[in-house]
Amino acid sequence: MSMTERAPAVPAWVKLLADFLSTHEGVEAIHVDATARQVRLATLGPVDSTVLQEQLNEVLRRLEEAAPSMAKQSSSPSGLNLSQEAGLIMLAKPACPTAPRFWKWREFEWPEAEAMERQSEAEWRALAVQAGLCGAALVAAWMLERHWPEIPALWARVLFAVSLISGGWDAAKDAWENLRERRLDVHFLMLAVAAGAVAVGAWQEGALLLFLFSTSGALEHYVLHRTHREIHALTQAAPKLARVVLPDATTEQRAVSLLRPGDIVQVRPAELFPVDAKITQGETAADEATLTGESVPVDKGVGAMVYGGTLNLWGLVQAKVERPATQSALARIIHLIQTAQQMRAPSQRFTDRFGTGYTLATLGLVLCMFLIWWLVLKVPAFSAEPGATSAFYRAMTLLVVMSPCALVLSIPSAILAAIAWGARRGILFRGGAAIEKLGEVDTVAMDKTGTLTEGNLRVTAVESFPPGQEKEVLRLAASLDAHSNHPIAHAITRYAQAEGLTLGEVTGMQSLPGMGLRGITDRGLTYAGRRELIEQGEFSQWLKDVPDAAPGLTEVWLLNASVMGRLLLRDEIRSGSRAVLKKLAEEGLTTLMLTGDRRAAAAQVARDLGVTDVRAGLHPEDKVSVIQELTRQGHRVAMVGDGVNDAPSLAAAYVSLAMGARGSDAALEQADVVLMQDKIEKLLSARHISLCARAIIHQNLVISLGSVAIMALAALAGLVPLTLGVLTHEGSTVLVCLNSLRLLFVREPANVTAERPASPVG
Repeated sequence: MSMTERAPAVPAWVKLLADFLSTHEGVEAIHVDATARQVRLATLGPVDSTVLQEQLNEVLRRLEEAAPSMAKQSSSPSGLNLSQEAGLIMLAKPACPTAPRFWKWREFEWPEAEAMERQSEAEWRALAVQAGLCGAALVAAWMLERHWPEIPALWARVLFAVSLISGGWDAAKDAWENLRERRLDVHFLMLAVAAGAVAVGAWQEGALLLFLFSTSGALEHYVLHRTHREIHALTQAAPKLARVVLPDATTEQRAVSLLRPGDIVQVRPAELFPVDAKITQGETAADEATLTGESVPVDKGVGAMVYGGTLNLWGLVQAKVERPATQSALARIIHLIQTAQQMRAPSQRFTDRFGTGYTLATLGLVLCMFLIWWLVLKVPAFSAEPGATSAFYRAMTLLVVMSPCALVLSIPSAILAAIAWGARRGILFRGGAAIEKLGEVDTVAMDKTGTLTEGNLRVTAVESFPPGQEKEVLRLAASLDAHSNHPIAHAITRYAQAEGLTLGEVTGMQSLPGMGLRGITDRGLTYAGRRELIEQGEFSQWLKDVPDAAPGLTEVWLLNASVMGRLLLRDEIRSGSRAVLKKLAEEGLTTLMLTGDRRAAAAQVARDLGVTDVRAGLHPEDKVSVIQELTRQGHRVAMVGDGVNDAPSLAAAYVSLAMGARGSDAALEQADVVLMQDKIEKLLSARHISLCARAIIHQNLVISLGSVAIMALAALAGLVPLTLGVLTHEGSTVLVCLNSLRLLFVREPANVTAERPASPVG
């Protein structure tokens, strides 16, 4: 390569991996799956895994920051082999063709949550130290000037300089990074004002400005740290090793990240379940508090699902892995919280405008007013008579009061605090939009089974027509339902197993949305589902003679060429449903039950609970139509559900809530809010913090916009000294951050049946 040629640009993430490889003897290759958050190292010879993990932490954290550019094609650093495809990255040292045979691949953790928590803690503590040093130097300099005038003024200036440097250090770093990208922000404005204050001899005002600015920055990062700490607390609940049962009935320890669906794991009493799995042998009870916040033990028998990070209380069990660790319920929760921090609230779009455009407009106005004061109003440019101010001094004061620091922080600080509050109480908000919207709804639509009721149905009777084949009706229905995740299907399958029935093989399995199931059993084509399945054809006249199930019972019909019958199931109303609906009614909200169940059964539940309106016999598309119709009428509808059939209506609602981490994947993906504890009372808690957050945001906007408007007008009239401008501007910024921090200490409504539950903040 000639002296004038330049090597092609290499993205930062490639350089990070290359540097890591080149500095570690014995590490031959690195494989990164950024999507699944997995990293593997190929080593040759003995290595210290602990040291490697620690050194990988920083590399992976910085690698994730560079994620947007990872999909771009890039050249390989000199002497290394690079391959990448769809988020998979492989970087290796050059080696002979046979060398990879001797490599030992080791799986390492992706330390995202822990790294974020440690980084955020280090950042806010560093900012707090800088703010503290700034304040201490400022007070010391002020004391020297005021009480010891005999000491040379130079010492006070030195202390003021220390205060300015410590208070403006972080702002200078951010401003420099933005200037390199040709952007201006409030950090640049703050530094400009501080420099201007020093230029006119107002050292004290400049130092005071940066002290308050750095203090507000430390408070903002503290709120962020509290959110990261909640995420880290969840990741700490996940075990790192699992005991895998081998084909010869022996066991071996294996990293949880290496578990794959189909593996059999053994979990002893007082151990954590490593991943989401289904029990194949043994009985126990699980403490799922780490997942749902509910400490009441949940019984687990053969066929029951257990969840990674929950505690096995007393039994020795074996379970078949259903999902890898990266797709477990706990991993999904962590992902929900992490993505929530990046999703902005609608009102935040308003403050997002205060970027480069506002900064340039403010600088332009300040320059224009400086020229007007100087050239038109004949105010001295840089010096003035005693008791008067110069045009430059007035311009700096105007620049201070117009800086939008408080406005920029007013909404995100409140949103982050509300997310942290909810995460600690089993309420996961998927971003600021969910927090704001929940407080705006006027109609709450709810699914019945699993939402207003326990969803833990019990088979109370099995009927066959003609009588005598009840066992066969149950066996065929359970054979089909064993392939479904619906709560009714689970109840039928459990009952059949308890009766000792052997389920048959099913082929050609097909789900009929909103109707039931169809498949080929050992008795031929078989249907299981709603009454509508069999009332269309020749059986319609015959069905008229079969009475409806009694109120409060759910029926499932079984139809086969040789067997026909029905199963009757009963579901219990959730203990908190009545109180929740009563409270919603007191707040003036309309409540609506949307269910696929029969009208008689749905009406009975609605009467017991006091639901305003009930729509029964609905297919999934019918629920969507109801919500769309209400939306066209101007209603803001919140939909609460838990099943796969609720996913379309959750997507159609103004804001959606899913019941529990154990809800269907489809419901969790569509939901804006996840109520982890499977307790309907958490709906009131979620709405309570939503109302509190909205109140805090409105207060913050009034504080920030009000202070800017009033002080800007006063500064234009030349009525505001720089010191008062600094105190008002930065005081409002600190006040906004402290006001948002109040959300962390809001009390959750202790008893939804209380006559006067806690009211929103402010």
